[in-house]
Amino acid sequence: QLQAFGGGLVQAGDSLRLSCTASGLIFANCDMGWFRQAPGKAREFVAAISWNGVAAIYADSVKGRFAISRVDTKNMVSLQMNSLKPEDTAVYYCAATERRGGRNIGSWDFWGQGTLVTVSS
Repeated sequence: QLQAFGGGLVQAGDSLRLSCTASGLIFANCDMGWFRQAPGKAREFVAAISWNGVAAIYADSVKGRFAISRVDTKNMVSLQMNSLKPEDTAVYYCAATERRGGRNIGSWDFWGQGTLVTVSS
């Protein structure tokens, strides 16, 4: 089970930190990721971090503004979001896989319930 939290209403330019806790899986074996889904749009990749924390990848739209990190002792993955823009408004989902996760939604096996981020202009 994945539980995401930390969403909210912020203004453009603000920062927000999302976190996701995991239970019922071997967290240290899992690549962890974040996706988002804006109203009327398909779910899209945001960021992912490898099981050992060595590698991270980002969508071009968030590169340089967002940072993904993990704390295995807490079974937690976080997404630090800086310089937020109205187009970042979406429901953000965390995801996990014991395979190698990537930008493709199909490469992820477990999903959280989502947390809403709203960025006003």
